[in-house]
Amino acid sequence: MCLAIPGKIKSIEYQYGGLVRMAKILFGGITKEASLEMVPDAKEGDYVLVHVGVAISIVDEEEAQKTFSYLAEIGELDDLVEHSQIEREGGNCEI
Repeated sequence: MCLAIPGKIKSIEYQYGGLVRMAKILFGGITKEASLEMVPDAKEGDYVLVHVGVAISIVDEEEAQKTFSYLAEIGELDDLVEHSQIEREGGNCEI
């Protein structure tokens, strides 16, 4: 099953000759790159839902924190990291 996971935009840049707006997104200690093409109003500091490398909507911080709490509670957070190609930056899973 695939899930959209919330993350916080840390930085934004244009790639592929300036054609694609990409962001480095922090998923509670995990940083991954994702396209912002579907959320043109997203800016640094915003929380977005990311599905298969594409931010699909902007969410508020409270909703993002709830989702991370639920995933940690059911033990899925480490499983998501283990089965992805995401690099972990530090040891906790707090945003």
